[in-house]
Amino acid sequence: MAQCYAGGIDSMCGITGWIDWSRDLRNEQSVLRDMTDAMIKRGPDASGTWVSEHAALGHRRLIVVDPAGGGQPMVRLFRDQLFVMLYNGELYNTEELRNQLKSFGHRFQSHSDTEVLFTAYLQWGEQCLNKLNGIFSFAVWNENQQQLFMARDRLGVKPLFYTFKEKSFLFGSEIKALLANPEVQPVIDREGLAEIFAIGPARTPGHGVFKEIKELKPGDYLIFDRNGLKINSYWRLESREHPDDLPSTIEKVRYLVEDAVTRQLVSDVPVCTFLSGGLDSSAISAIAAAAMNKNGEGPLHTYSVDYADNDRYFQANDFQPNADGPWIKEVSRHIGTRHHNITIDSSLLVDSLLDAMRARDLPGMADIDSSLYLFSAEIKKGATVALSGECADEVFGGYPWLRRKDTIEADTFPWSTRLDTRLSILSPETRQYIEAEKYLAYRYHQALGEVPHLHEENEYERRMREIFYLNLTRWMPTLLDRKDRMSMACSLEVRVPFCDHRIVEYVWNVPIEQKFAGDREKGLLRLALKGLLPQGVLERKKSPYPKTHHPLYFEKVRDWLFEILDDPASPILPFINEEKIREMAAGDVRASAKPWFGQLMGVSQLFAYLIQVNTWLKEYRVSVQ
Repeated sequence: MAQCYAGGIDSMCGITGWIDWSRDLRNEQSVLRDMTDAMIKRGPDASGTWVSEHAALGHRRLIVVDPAGGGQPMVRLFRDQLFVMLYNGELYNTEELRNQLKSFGHRFQSHSDTEVLFTAYLQWGEQCLNKLNGIFSFAVWNENQQQLFMARDRLGVKPLFYTFKEKSFLFGSEIKALLANPEVQPVIDREGLAEIFAIGPARTPGHGVFKEIKELKPGDYLIFDRNGLKINSYWRLESREHPDDLPSTIEKVRYLVEDAVTRQLVSDVPVCTFLSGGLDSSAISAIAAAAMNKNGEGPLHTYSVDYADNDRYFQANDFQPNADGPWIKEVSRHIGTRHHNITIDSSLLVDSLLDAMRARDLPGMADIDSSLYLFSAEIKKGATVALSGECADEVFGGYPWLRRKDTIEADTFPWSTRLDTRLSILSPETRQYIEAEKYLAYRYHQALGEVPHLHEENEYERRMREIFYLNLTRWMPTLLDRKDRMSMACSLEVRVPFCDHRIVEYVWNVPIEQKFAGDREKGLLRLALKGLLPQGVLERKKSPYPKTHHPLYFEKVRDWLFEILDDPASPILPFINEEKIREMAAGDVRASAKPWFGQLMGVSQLFAYLIQVNTWLKEYRVSVQ
């Protein structure tokens, strides 16, 4: 399919490893296989392991490009030292890096980005990170120096978890890989409970919820050797004056968006796009369709999702002003795609709640997760790679809470203002134990303390920079986690062009009046895309990822939750206020539809979240300390 740029992308996979100074890991290969195979859905096409006395590395592979040349773990002898690399991700400047490395005398045996990344690390060490355009988590083991190097992409599109004990270090693309090792126990403490009940389904950056499991933060790298563990940052958002006027800014944004999308079309397997008829997915689809038609590779296949009988039950509100269907047809016709509409039954949506939880290894966004899981499974039947409009709202300012006085002034995360709803469903003992108000406030003010302000900002500009920072570093990771886990659980690779770090860096410093040009949410992006899409689409008010409005969904999750409440063995019971939940279940769900989290999670999703929590506690055999 689309080969707009030469150079392969072949490593949408799962990585895992175990470094241990106290034992001979050559005797632990069965455990390594368990850790590796725990992520088989991330990489169903191939697997590989590499083991020495103190290092055991495993890889699962989803082949997108170069089946023969991108196998892992990849081993190289360089300057008389033996290196082994594991890589999950994609580079979008592979060919530029390859040519630069050739000028240093390097020769390549494949056209995969795996080999290019490996060579870049061998040439430049940790400095290679500043040269990469892509999404990635990777690890390099130096057998001679007995040293592990690991890094994660700037925005955290690709996951990487780890646990560190005095003489051992374990890591994996997903938590399930760590839990497959008997050295790691599924324990949560008070802080982990607070993450579930006060922060969730979001998650504090770096927090793995399980005790002793951490996440390498976006833009960080680490080194583990016999001297211990060191973590450093190679990228953070930086604030500076924006030198460009509005016309120049519009031109720059148009170039960056078109370049990001075009670069991300590289694949030897079928590529498609998500299409909701909204601004973001329509723009990506239009750019992709034009590029593929130009190369004689069209038509582009586009996919949308809806729910059985949603047209009968849809109710417009501030968060979902209109349905997607008519807009999808208009965009598909305008740019000439072959469109596929996937319809999901509400019963299946409920049935897939647990599959979605298992994909995350944690309770998640309920049916917002499970619908994407089902959607991805259907897309996988016709494609292996998809492009999505995720993250444009965080980067360009598309959320209602950026335009509403009450959420701008709220002294908390703007997507989680209804703490009263959260607290009301907790048992008094749980509320006292986790101190939810205090924990949420602590994490909120911790985030604000990270914001890189400019001295010249007025009060409004300062506050808007704070909210944009919260969107990019606290809200966006929740959606990126969802996108990665649900799609990779179906062996579908989803790319997110609006997460190109060049776009994020540039728009971060664009003044708020330019971002909201025309007094519109995402006003700047609308102007940058002028002429690319029908005017009605350019002006369309934001409508988020669709959810079901069918009353059957509420009935099914309510009945399931009743079964949990009626079972004295249900592990969630000590943590919740059963009387309050039964009272909510007896009420009118439509009358209490205001989201308690984000834009889409009302009472139905609260019940579904509690179902996921209960099953997670049971299936993962979680013990609470």
